[in-house]
Amino acid sequence: MIKHYFSDILSGGRWLQDLLMTVDPSGSIISLSKGSSSEADHSHTGYAVPGMANVHSHAFQRAMAGLAEFSGNEADSFWSWRNVMYSFLGEISPDQLQAIASQLYVEMLKAGFTSVGEFHYLHNDTDGQAFSNPAEMSDKIVAATLETGIGLTLLPVLYQYGGFGAMEPKAQQRRFTHSLDHFVDLVDKLQKRVPDVAGMSIGVAPHSLRAVDPEALMGLLNTISADMPCHIHIAEQNQEVEDCVNWSDQRPVEWLNNNVDLSDRWCLVHATHLVPNEIAAIANSGAVVGLCPITEANLGDGLFPASEFMGQGGRIALGSDSNILISLAEECRLLEYGQRLNLQSRNILGSKNASTGERIFLEAVTGGHQALGRPGKSGLEVGGQGNFAVLDPLHPSIIGKPKHTVIDSWLFAGDNSVVKDVAIDGKLVVIDGHHSSEEVIKERFGKAMTELVASL
Repeated sequence: MIKHYFSDILSGGRWLQDLLMTVDPSGSIISLSKGSSSEADHSHTGYAVPGMANVHSHAFQRAMAGLAEFSGNEADSFWSWRNVMYSFLGEISPDQLQAIASQLYVEMLKAGFTSVGEFHYLHNDTDGQAFSNPAEMSDKIVAATLETGIGLTLLPVLYQYGGFGAMEPKAQQRRFTHSLDHFVDLVDKLQKRVPDVAGMSIGVAPHSLRAVDPEALMGLLNTISADMPCHIHIAEQNQEVEDCVNWSDQRPVEWLNNNVDLSDRWCLVHATHLVPNEIAAIANSGAVVGLCPITEANLGDGLFPASEFMGQGGRIALGSDSNILISLAEECRLLEYGQRLNLQSRNILGSKNASTGERIFLEAVTGGHQALGRPGKSGLEVGGQGNFAVLDPLHPSIIGKPKHTVIDSWLFAGDNSVVKDVAIDGKLVVIDGHHSSEEVIKERFGKAMTELVASL
């Protein structure tokens, strides 16, 4: 058993004081009661909040952050950025992938993320052929999570085609592609590892409607268990919407809603460009929309209609996608600020007479854990998991502020340095802003970056 004392803790949506949390060896919270620091293994003077799930990450892209910000001869877009990404990933080795992912996951933990949904599509060797171990690259992602301690929902990606209508994949996409049969074999192999890897679960990710044909999508859904998380990129770009209409006479979310059982197992990543009937369909289905505001802003995707969606009871979660910047506070901040700029008003996503930041944060905690197949593990309550972050009460963005403004002060006026301690399953992995392995991991990441940049 591990016991933590908190001077202040956000539990059940309320701030409580002087609580002793007991966490069993599995990481489950078995009691929350009044107590003192003298009774605890770890004493925290600060503001404890639930750990956040990061529902959408492409780990390898952390290494190319900043390399696609040089304008070309023509107008830049998601599609020109994608060409830079293809050029970059051509040489990444398994060991380099682990080095990049480990660095990324340390940064996530220090930002307050305690679990990650790795939307993993870098499967094959540099020549496009499968490794002798088809799970070679997936195993490196798993190794990175074991090294850092972050919880993992691994989302291997089915990627077949280069565009709608079974378009032949480009040469640069050869590291992604799978047949359905080989993909199902990979998922089965990964599922067999779950009992041996603490904090790991498996979902699936048909990449997008443009990259997976309907027959394979239906075949995959008929093969996997009914409760397995299923994530998909959808309606991220206007061109994607137009191409989908040309292919099917339906918009992407419209097609998905008409052809699959859209339910709470689904996470629709981005879903940026929606019309009212699609907003209502997602909200009514119980599916989560995985929003990645930093990446969506960086790529010029557009603004998700968050006010309308959340107003209809729609569920949201947060991800870091291309990982150009890892900041939980900035993801929340940009989500709200995008709505403010679009609607020319303030406190768009908050409840009346309540904290805007707190609503965004708690909605994303709940939606994020649902999307990663961890719905019972999202809150600091008995029966939940001992995953939390402690905010520094002496940080300039928080010090002296009323308690009901702490989350707002962190998300709208702070950054990663507000996060003091982080625990996974009750075990501290970040203490005073420091991860015990970060120096070794950073050195290995630096070596990988030097090698990769030299190969460009």
